[in-house]
Amino acid sequence: MSENIQTETYTSDPEIEEIRNIDDNEDVFETQGRDKKYYDRINEDNEEEVDFLEDFEEDTEEIELLNIRLTDITSLMLDRFPKIKSLCVRQNLVTKIDGIESLKDLEELDLYDNRISYIENLNNFPELKFLDLSFNKIRVIENLEHLTKLVNLYFVQNRISKIQNLDNLINVTNLELGANKIRVIENLDKLVNLEQLWLGKNKITEFQNLENLRNLKILSIQSNRLTQIKGLEGLVNLEEIYMSHNGIQKIEGFENNLKLRVIDVSNNLLTKIENISHLTELEEFWANNNQFSDFEELPVQMGHLKKLNTIYLEGNPMQTENQAIYRLKVKTLLPQISQLDATYLRIQPMT
Repeated sequence: MSENIQTETYTSDPEIEEIRNIDDNEDVFETQGRDKKYYDRINEDNEEEVDFLEDFEEDTEEIELLNIRLTDITSLMLDRFPKIKSLCVRQNLVTKIDGIESLKDLEELDLYDNRISYIENLNNFPELKFLDLSFNKIRVIENLEHLTKLVNLYFVQNRISKIQNLDNLINVTNLELGANKIRVIENLDKLVNLEQLWLGKNKITEFQNLENLRNLKILSIQSNRLTQIKGLEGLVNLEEIYMSHNGIQKIEGFENNLKLRVIDVSNNLLTKIENISHLTELEEFWANNNQFSDFEELPVQMGHLKKLNTIYLEGNPMQTENQAIYRLKVKTLLPQISQLDATYLRIQPMT
């Protein structure tokens, strides 16, 4: 199963995002092997046809073939293994989704990092819950309407320009579309069970069409073209939002997002810490590399937030212009925090 995409992180916290490190050449990817034991046999001379599955039992339920330079799934003759539930063919040279028609019980299909251009031949997998087509050459989301049990769907680092054809996938809880060419958030209305939406490294200019995603808990939209925080009113269950590396100029728009625990607005154009004093569930505030200079905004906006434990402010004028007193000053103004930037602090009890 794929890890939820951390990797190129265009998040400030390397443990949050899962998007893999992306090479400047979009067809060359830096990828990592999975933690699980996998089957890794390569035909070095390419002269003799190799049966990569000769050692697998007929009743096997899981097959993983990583980095074997496989070009054609049909050559695996998978109909020998009618009980397969999980098929992973990562880091290969596959150009077409085929040769899997007989796997009626398939629950997980992982084709991460191949050369697939089209989504096809997925009509007969009623039990499929996990599909990873990340790091391929897909331009259009299509032919998924029969996969009504899908829960996790990954399209990271493709060439997708439009979110579409997802209406039937009402059970999806995790959708990853990072590192594509998407300009508009749209056509997500029917995904009423969606809990995680990852849209980092696209070309999105505004929050829109999110009002039906009332179960959304995590929204990542880093490295886009946002200038305002507006359009989040319907996300009443939102717990984490990641907006680093945009062009946002003001903290606003969180009036209805009372369950927020994590806010990442690092690497934006912010000059004032404001409009978060009502977020009593807030635990982490990432705001490094902005233009904050006024220490007095800290106690006004966050002094009473008892659950706040982590704050990142390095790279702001309040830190760069006051390096001798910065840490002591923040610690004094926010005694409840246990981590300032990358350093842990001794917690002082709040009075």
